[in-house]
Amino acid sequence: MLRQFALVAGAALLYFLVRGLTQGEAEEARRHGLDVLAFERRLGFDVEARWQALVLRRPMLVTFANWVYMWGHWPVVGVTLLVLYLRQRGAYLHLRNAMFVSGAIGLVIFASYPVAPPRLLADGAFVDTVTRWSHSYRVLQPPALVNRYAAMPSLHVGWNLLVGVVLWTSFRSRAVRCFAVLGPSLMCIAVVVTANHYVLDALVGAALALFGLVVAVRGPRLLGRERPHDVEIVDDETSRAERDEVVRVADGVHAPHEEARAPSGEDGRELRGQPIAADADLIGDPGGVAQQEPSQLPGGADRPHHGGVRG
Repeated sequence: MLRQFALVAGAALLYFLVRGLTQGEAEEARRHGLDVLAFERRLGFDVEARWQALVLRRPMLVTFANWVYMWGHWPVVGVTLLVLYLRQRGAYLHLRNAMFVSGAIGLVIFASYPVAPPRLLADGAFVDTVTRWSHSYRVLQPPALVNRYAAMPSLHVGWNLLVGVVLWTSFRSRAVRCFAVLGPSLMCIAVVVTANHYVLDALVGAALALFGLVVAVRGPRLLGRERPHDVEIVDDETSRAERDEVVRVADGVHAPHEEARAPSGEDGRELRGQPIAADADLIGDPGGVAQQEPSQLPGGADRPHHGGVRG
């Protein structure tokens, strides 16, 4: 478990370091942000300004959206990985590997196509609600590790969607499945109304995350490269208990006995249809009858009588 924790934590730190180091130029990023808005406008789904205006009228909604954006991502992802590691090891590996794949592709996009979020556009049409009314976000993501121009794609939405999909397919609990649907949906709304992402960012992030999941689940099979070391050997208390239970059940199951072969006679032929004698001396008796000692009789009646008279 410690090895997995170190692996995931190291990958997350590397992700933030690389994302911070690949921050693009401010003017180029703002220009790309305006291009995204123009593209949405042509397709008729540039709803960012209208959605935020509705939320800004109600301070409680602003606070709720900020909390979803801040505490509904990394804490949720971390707890989900832990629960899956303890209870659904295969699902844990799928989620972890899907995050690795989508995160790596996301870093390439951040570096090659920097996009300023709505809150950083020069026209000032959007309000940075998280920075203005909350200070907790700096604890979860220190400013030194944040790329301000990494709006495209939104891995907040993408990875929360991964969590939802994996939880839905791994558990049948109604509460868990309700959370699996609500979590990604609320995050999609929160990233827009807090002016951290465009709608297009959310769509691209979701598509990228699902692509990573497909690669994580089907990639090794499609390439024919499944190897024994792709499955992690786990030796913890839970796994040992499960193995002991399997052994206990297996001990109660006996393999069917093979049918006993009939003994062979002196000529090498099997004595089919003849009873198998309990005494090895009877096997091969041509008459099938053996001289047996008389059974024990009470009172010494089994002793031979030689005609003498006891005195």
